Amino acid sequence: MPKAPRTKKAPTPAPYEDPKKAKAAEPTGPIWEAKKKNFGIGQDIQPRVDLSRYVRWPKYVRIQRQRKILYQRLKVPPSINQFTNTIDKNVSINLFKLLHKYRPEDKSEKKERLKALAEKKEQGEEDETKKKQIYIKFGLNHISKLCEQKKAQLVVIAHDVDPIEVLACLFVNGPLATCGAYAQYERRSHECSCSEAFAKTTPEA
Repeated sequence: MPKAPRTKKAPTPAPYEDPKKAKAAEPTGPIWEAKKKNFGIGQDIQPRVDLSRYVRWPKYVRIQRQRKILYQRLKVPPSINQFTNTIDKNVSINLFKLLHKYRPEDKSEKKERLKALAEKKEQGEEDETKKKQIYIKFGLNHISKLCEQKKAQLVVIAHDVDPIEVLACLFVNGPLATCGAYAQYERRSHECSCSEAFAKTTPEA
């Protein structure tokens, strides 16, 4: 005779409910009721969303981003690509120190110098320092002329000149260095300039 299949016996129910397993009674009332948020006009505050994709960025930001992508996707001619290779940080720091030493005087310094000269002239004293001071030269046309005359000993150009076509008219037949941002050159020469040159240097330099 086949054996009857074994059935699991259900455990006998506990005489009382276990207080650990017993669920706490949920409070009821209008304070605890879940209310759905309404994000309509003049309703609940909208959740935080990243809106940087929808921002209307300034024109110069859009242009520099587009230019970066174009340079990645298009073949850049060697004459323009040379400005991506700049001198290293240590050399550029020393070069900027030297350029800072020979930076041209600003309006206030010139005013003070001329005032001192006028005072000496009134007193009848002859100015012993009639030697022309050595300053860095700046400006595309000026530097092109110095290069043509073979007077420029070192030409320094900013790496982020915009538009790059302005450097097409720069004729350089000597040592050329590409380093620093356009703004650094402006601070040093007190003018809008993207290139600087040494026309003459002293032995102590």
